[in-house]
Amino acid sequence: MIDSADRVCRSLLVVRCQGGDRAAFEELIELHQQPLHYFISKMVGNSHAADDLSQEVWFEVFRGIARLAKPGAFPAWLYRIARHRVLRSLRQRRPPPTSLEGIDLPDESEAEDIFSAADAERVHIALDQVAPEYREVLLLRFIQDMTYEDIARVTGCQLGTVRSRLHYAKRALRRVLERTAVT
Repeated sequence: MIDSADRVCRSLLVVRCQGGDRAAFEELIELHQQPLHYFISKMVGNSHAADDLSQEVWFEVFRGIARLAKPGAFPAWLYRIARHRVLRSLRQRRPPPTSLEGIDLPDESEAEDIFSAADAERVHIALDQVAPEYREVLLLRFIQDMTYEDIARVTGCQLGTVRSRLHYAKRALRRVLERTAVT
């Protein structure tokens, strides 16, 4: 979680970038590149394609950062740009949609208290198996630690849609995890 002092420092970094400070832009890339690349690679399912898309995103950020009205909104703006690039790439590939209909929901009272590195790896692998719109909100909320409001800005959805999508995304991820635990 980013504290308020860190948010102010990051906002000042964006303001410096808007003023043409290339060192500040390099620092901004360094801060955001790894999580951005993870988001993109999980969305497109290919690390090499994510490299190219990340580069395209940073070019677009470089060209448009001076027009960003609220420096504190940079993360949501960055991920909105990334989302548009990812969606454009996915539309060109047109993967077949997967349906999760007909899968029984487990009893939610069965929960384990221990979460190991192997469990984390299973979650990361399972993310690849949920529908892209679910994967997107899960990544933005739980990996990028965005608020519901920021996710709504990134996705262009209403706040209620974000909440609903997250609810169904968690259910879908749970189903995938349970299905892989059995096999």
